[in-house]
Amino acid sequence: MNILITGGAGFIGSHLCDALLQQPEYRITVLDNLSLGRLDNIEHLIGTEPRFKFEEVDILDTPALERVFAEGRFDMVFHLAANSDIAISHTKPEVDLESTFRTTFQVLNMMRIHGVKRLAFASTSAIYGNPQNQKLTESFGPLLPVSHYGAGKLASEAFISSFVENYGIQAWIVRFPNVVGERATHGAIFDFIRKAQSESADLEVLGDGNQNKPYVYVKDLVQAVLFVWNNTSASINLFNLGVDSRTRVSKMAEIVLEELGSNKEIRYTGGAQGWVGDVPEFEYDLSKIHALGWKASLSSDEAVRKSVQEIIKLQGLVSKK
Repeated sequence: MNILITGGAGFIGSHLCDALLQQPEYRITVLDNLSLGRLDNIEHLIGTEPRFKFEEVDILDTPALERVFAEGRFDMVFHLAANSDIAISHTKPEVDLESTFRTTFQVLNMMRIHGVKRLAFASTSAIYGNPQNQKLTESFGPLLPVSHYGAGKLASEAFISSFVENYGIQAWIVRFPNVVGERATHGAIFDFIRKAQSESADLEVLGDGNQNKPYVYVKDLVQAVLFVWNNTSASINLFNLGVDSRTRVSKMAEIVLEELGSNKEIRYTGGAQGWVGDVPEFEYDLSKIHALGWKASLSSDEAVRKSVQEIIKLQGLVSKK
């Protein structure tokens, strides 16, 4: 089976490459413009794994994308390419229009032109907006995103639905919560480690520290994506993926300091949100994915701690613990 992974040099995409290549029947092409992805994430595959190919291509470069699809003759597309830095698009809203939504339309249109009939799409909890004190099911609505990222992903889901109906494409839409683990390039854990290692006298935390969200370990998430793909067969297969526990941002900061053996004080900037577009608290209803037979191996707190440990190790930071 010939598989295309967009954003495959990124944090989650590179772990997906590793998981898929454990199966001998899969041949992988990674497409990434390296704006957020890193060659370091896939260098262990380039030139050493004959079933792996990397293309440094921007999805919005239509002629280049046309060539990749014409040469690849893909049976399946995992579309992960997007702007994954929610905070940055507040000042540059065009980032999510281009990198989150238009990339999806480009991929869908190439699938239509080249007769590729199967797509797995990395969506997000951000499409739900900020529904306070409500456990989120896949059928929750109305969907009112508060970030441009969430809006771009929701628009992408809408076009996937219309392409399924119009062109006979089969889709797996998986809505990610906060994903943590090694190879991350941004996010709260990444920022806290950087700040804890800086010369600053304290560890600054945006907001009041009471933000409370589920954090899933990246390898658990990848296994969930593949489990859904291999065990569902509707025209559109829609699932929340995650863990049935949550971690407060204050707890995350404490874990980072513990693992680094740092005695820095934590300083909160105040306010419920960490930034404009941040959803300070949410909780998934995971009944659907649990009924299918999958559950995360690590709790939210365990995922955070393991991620801190792995990032410290990979970045070669000095732990005082």
